[in-house]
Amino acid sequence: MPKSIRVGVITHSRGPHLELYLAGLAATAEVEGVTIADASGDTTAAARKILGKKFQGAVKDYRDLLRKNPPAMALVTMEASLSPPAIDAALDAGCHVLSEKPACVRVEDFEKLARKADQKHLHLMLALANRIHAPVAEARRIVNKKQLGKIYAMEIHIVADQTRLTRPAYHKQWTAIRARAGGGHLIWLGIHWLDLAMHITGLRVQEVAGFAGVVGGQPIDVEDSAAIALNFGERTFGTMISGYYLDRGYHSHIKIWGEHGWLRLASIEDEPLEWHNNRDGKLQRIPYPKGDRGYTPFVRAAVRSSAGLEAAPITAADGVQVLKTIFAAYRAAQTGRTQKV
Repeated sequence: MPKSIRVGVITHSRGPHLELYLAGLAATAEVEGVTIADASGDTTAAARKILGKKFQGAVKDYRDLLRKNPPAMALVTMEASLSPPAIDAALDAGCHVLSEKPACVRVEDFEKLARKADQKHLHLMLALANRIHAPVAEARRIVNKKQLGKIYAMEIHIVADQTRLTRPAYHKQWTAIRARAGGGHLIWLGIHWLDLAMHITGLRVQEVAGFAGVVGGQPIDVEDSAAIALNFGERTFGTMISGYYLDRGYHSHIKIWGEHGWLRLASIEDEPLEWHNNRDGKLQRIPYPKGDRGYTPFVRAAVRSSAGLEAAPITAADGVQVLKTIFAAYRAAQTGRTQKV
């Protein structure tokens, strides 16, 4: 029988992606049981329905969840401004933590949490769930085997719908308020693709410049559009478009050019991974089955790592790096000057 652990979910009314997280916990064999901490009590009925026999009750105060018999892993899914104290309490209780991104509105707050997690030998995992999608793993293998040679440049492109921003209800959500969200499209959706670019190549952004603002005219104080230039060091450069522009759906890809070829990843659209080798002139298209990406595989990986069964899907240092890059991009947009990461 697999080793199983208890999980505590720390959330609030309409916690981001809560039902997806609960479905992931319900589908993970290594989850023995789940307790919900939610001051509003609004999420209890949904948790009981989704988790079934794994539902072990609900409390109002997450400190009660953590005090007497803390779970092995805490799953924190809260608005960004509320996340740091909950993560801090979970780490103090000795819990590994899986947290909805961005988990902070100031990168300094997440850096402190990352240091505490490292000192306590605990996992602190931002939920950047695309990392373990099969074509991402294959792209990383191709790059790590030097089949593209030295990386010359990258293009990162993630575009979602502007439609959601036109709804008056959206204007009141925490994701549309900088003081509660930390930023807009770049920190909410762009973060996934920026992390993937660094995860696949092993490179880290050293400097960033660019622009961010509201192009759609909606009454929000977070950006719906960002265009940034990236210096990865080692004479490798990149560009990124991150914005809400469409009527529906997504446009996305990551392109990587190297001395021996190029690679194109478009996993949201479930398109085959493409890569071309300059030396033999071959273009390879590697298809993958639909449905093997998303939150459930990532939740499973986080639980298994918290149970000591496998490596964590993301480290605290990885989370710090992508957040530092994003907040440097915001500083660059505000000042009109290139920022070091």
